[in-house]
Amino acid sequence: MDNAQFIWMNGEMVPWADAQVHVLSHGLHYGTGVFEGIRAYATADGPAVFRLAEHMDRLHRSAAAYGIPLSWSTAQLIDAARQLVTINSLPSAYIRPLVTLGAGSLSLDPAACSVEVMIAAWEWGAYLGEDGVANGISVGVSSWRRFAESTLIANAKGTGGYLNSVQAKQEAIRGGFDEAIMLNIDGLVAEGSGENLFLVRDGAVLTPPVTAGILAGITRASVIQLLRDDGIEVSEASLARSDLYYADELFFTGTAAEVTPIRAVDHRAVGSGRPGPITRRAQDLYQQAVTGKLDTYRHWLDPV
Repeated sequence: MDNAQFIWMNGEMVPWADAQVHVLSHGLHYGTGVFEGIRAYATADGPAVFRLAEHMDRLHRSAAAYGIPLSWSTAQLIDAARQLVTINSLPSAYIRPLVTLGAGSLSLDPAACSVEVMIAAWEWGAYLGEDGVANGISVGVSSWRRFAESTLIANAKGTGGYLNSVQAKQEAIRGGFDEAIMLNIDGLVAEGSGENLFLVRDGAVLTPPVTAGILAGITRASVIQLLRDDGIEVSEASLARSDLYYADELFFTGTAAEVTPIRAVDHRAVGSGRPGPITRRAQDLYQQAVTGKLDTYRHWLDPV
């Protein structure tokens, strides 16, 4: 993160080291906040942010779902993100908006708390490693279940909810895996610790529905559209753990992970143990779209 100098915070560009909140901030103690992950890509016309409006709209929806007042409009947040990439001279970037409750009360009723809004941006490579993108990663099915909608709001990016993901990720690393797959409370496949999941079998692509307790990922939606427009069948379906073992291909999607192949699940090879043709096609289409090489999807890019 040493390639960025400024963070946008409550309407001001603040030097990186000076972007701080109080130690008694409500969000620090209770996880009361919402966030986004967004990428800007280098294109022939300069850096452009992928589906920026959709991400900022979702930030607003997440805040509303958790009852956190967000006074900055989508348009204002879009402008702030674009300015941030420019002022930090970033040719490409990972962008992290955060809305969190600040100081004012440590009661479980946070009505007296301030609302802190920030956006950071820095250059960040492949989340699961360049080798993972090229050759696939190994995953393990976690003993930790994805939390249910009756527990937290699964289809919102709440900061506190990611403790669930941290537990799954740490368990996976300890088990010698690169990443985890989480089942929901009904024992059906949900998602990775921070990624949506796709399965390929007999040439058809399947992905768990939002009702499985997943986040409705923007990268997920983009890949679904890219594949369908390319003539590949994509359907939402409830998936059992055994479906993972019968898959011809598996891959993750997400802002950080982009499109990452899965080569093994629970020490079982997926297909040939190498990224398959549909996974490779999804990677290729996605990379072309985010770098402005496909005119059909240029509207997904917001020039900086």
